Amino acid sequence: MKKHVIAGLAVAVVIAAGGYALVRGKSEGDLARGGVTAASAPAPTAGASGPPVSVSTIVVQQRDVDVVLEATGTVAALNSVDIRPQVASVITKVHIKEGQFVRAGELLFTLDARNDEVNVTKARAQLAKDQAALADAERQLARSKDLFAQNFISQGAVDTNQTLVESAQVGLSYSRIVAPAAGRAGAINVYAGSTVQPGGSALVTITQLNPIAVAFSLPQRNLGAALATLRAGGGAVAALMPESGKTVMGRLQFVDNAVDAASGTVRVKAEFANSDERLWPGAFVTVRLAVQTLKGASVIPQAAIIQSPRGPIVYVVDAQSKAVARPVVLVYASGEDAAVTGVKPGERVVVDGRQNLRPGAAVIERAPADGGGRGRRGGAGPAASGAGVVLPAASGAGAVLPAGASGAATGRATAA
Repeated sequence: MKKHVIAGLAVAVVIAAGGYALVRGKSEGDLARGGVTAASAPAPTAGASGPPVSVSTIVVQQRDVDVVLEATGTVAALNSVDIRPQVASVITKVHIKEGQFVRAGELLFTLDARNDEVNVTKARAQLAKDQAALADAERQLARSKDLFAQNFISQGAVDTNQTLVESAQVGLSYSRIVAPAAGRAGAINVYAGSTVQPGGSALVTITQLNPIAVAFSLPQRNLGAALATLRAGGGAVAALMPESGKTVMGRLQFVDNAVDAASGTVRVKAEFANSDERLWPGAFVTVRLAVQTLKGASVIPQAAIIQSPRGPIVYVVDAQSKAVARPVVLVYASGEDAAVTGVKPGERVVVDGRQNLRPGAAVIERAPADGGGRGRRGGAGPAASGAGVVLPAASGAGAVLPAGASGAATGRATAA
């Protein structure tokens, strides 16, 4: 029985081997008739085979890009004066209201001046007496030199009393407190009948609102750019108010003479016209200081950049509608846009669908997903409010980190 089973298995193996040889011979014959052998058949290539990939593209734009430093600033008055009395007295009248705008020299408070008025009257009477005596002595001199020799009154005595009068008048002037400069009056801390003392609490604070300043800090690495801008006449500074979203423009006016060793920052100040009083002392604003312009930069969307193991690349669509991987160098990034080197103006870079591409892959271009605002032939749109971080580089243009990568709260960068 076992012999029959073994014999059957052997026959089955022989039949199977013959069938395999027959099929293989037929396949090789077909390839030979077609002029292609199994050894010479091309192997499939990655990316080049398969259906075309649907992508959206945008044209590389060439334009000047303003490089600005972004920081959080505090609105500060250029002048703020605390009004205090110079003599001990009693307030007899308050001539202003809280929040009122006052002009320089405008009367603010009147103090009780009765004692000073008496002193002025006495000094004036003494002066009149001395002047009369001097006039009499001069008349006597005209009549007789001997009488003048008796020297009834001297010129020095008259001068002394003149000084006493002037001193009394100065003391009397202290009873009238006037505004030293124009500005807005703050809270009034005294009323009629209040007793005041020299060196005591301020009666009121007068704050200048127009023009007004915004103080902010920049990292030490941006000190050179800020000084160069200041020497050139002060760069344009924009202050963005977070509540209303409105922007006011001013100019750089001051860079501090020392770097804060604790924070590694330098204090900077800009001046703004503020006739409409949009900027209020103590308020926080976002400040953007223009420090450099990249002339004729190649601008693409940041979304087109791919971080590969060998560095950032973009996919460019060539004349044969093939995807070509192109290495780029990020010069400056702001919001949605980036200034790069490695691509030329007019070339088409892939924005959407780049994750499905391989070098040499066929592509089909379509309209962008945003509805055509950044169309295939359109230019790069205005920068969004997001910002990258600018670090100094040997080239002078600055190396850039994408927004949110790292960096201090001050010294961020954005495009104007």
